[in-house]
Amino acid sequence: MSVILCTAGYDHTIRFWEALSGICSRTIPHPDSQVNRLCISPDKRYLAAAGHHTIKLYDVRSTNPAAVITFEGHTSNITGLAFHCEGKWMVTSSEDGTVKIWDTRTGHIQRNYSHGVPVNDVVIHPNQGELISCDRGGNVRIWDLAENKCSHQLVPEEDKSVASVTVATDGSLLCAAVSNSVHGAVYVWRLITVRDVTSLVPVTSFKAHGTYITRVLLSPDVRHLATCSADHTARIWKVDLENVGPPPEEEVGDEEEAEPEEVGFELEQELDGHQRWVWDCAFSADSAYLVTACSDHYARLWELQSKNVIRQYNGHHRGAVCVALNDYSETR
Repeated sequence: MSVILCTAGYDHTIRFWEALSGICSRTIPHPDSQVNRLCISPDKRYLAAAGHHTIKLYDVRSTNPAAVITFEGHTSNITGLAFHCEGKWMVTSSEDGTVKIWDTRTGHIQRNYSHGVPVNDVVIHPNQGELISCDRGGNVRIWDLAENKCSHQLVPEEDKSVASVTVATDGSLLCAAVSNSVHGAVYVWRLITVRDVTSLVPVTSFKAHGTYITRVLLSPDVRHLATCSADHTARIWKVDLENVGPPPEEEVGDEEEAEPEEVGFELEQELDGHQRWVWDCAFSADSAYLVTACSDHYARLWELQSKNVIRQYNGHHRGAVCVALNDYSETR
């Protein structure tokens, strides 16, 4: 299985798709609740599905619809989900106000971090030593796993929920979506790591949509940023990497006084074939394709260069709100 593509949502099913043919190859029932997020382990062996209170881990290669393990401990909707690069642990965020790290072999909670307000998303820094999470209260927090504490707290806009965060695969950039019903902005920071200490320099912010942003995602090659929205579109922004180089020496570790630096985020594409809210997206490994999940029940595979829908995945009976794609080569 060189390409694994899965979608899920409010019809209580998880669907595996043949990416190119559009055929649904497997359906897993998820009777407990809707599925909020999906994540495929880096080795493509497992699929994690986050629901209302639990995360279930499924064997990708098995035909058994039962979960291999169920992770219990959250008390409200699970909103974010990510695997450690070797699959040893995974992290989740929840509307119960916590971020939790789980041992993927035992299902036990290893760490528990509190935001105090509903948490909307969490990602793992490529260095595997930091987590970045965001919440409904308007905070972005960086958690240092070695120090076992929150090392940074950012508030892009007072009292505006931060819906989603994404970090560049090379650890150079952090983007966060700040939005409400009439406002959808993206904030960008440069991440600088010196002697294992990460500092943040504000780079830019820009209006991406005129209403809620549901997801932000940097492409694997860090040349594109995808934003999904309640306005029935996904937008692709060109990341101007020319201006995101190492900072002058005096800026390092001086995040408070660093001057914001203009970096271009130019609108490249508007993917406008959706009929309702676009909830989630996933880039292909080569950054040339994007899969979107939409409340109109469909997932769509877009070729970004042509802006064409290559495939439409038709099978969900209610809104599709999450998608996971792993088409990385086995030898990476």
